[in-house]
Amino acid sequence: MSAATVHPTSPPVRPSGATTAQGSHPRRVGDALRAVKVFLGAAFDVILLGEYGPK
Repeated sequence: MSAATVHPTSPPVRPSGATTAQGSHPRRVGDALRAVKVFLGAAFDVILLGEYGPK
């Protein structure tokens, strides 16, 4: 049981300065490299260290 009280609120409003710059390109190469890094790190853990799933 929780003693927390939840009050309904309106959705948060985005600040006007938090938008992306016009004409910016998506960073697909950086995102792809990050995905490869994560995949290889997971493969290393499973293959060489024998780790799989949470313990």
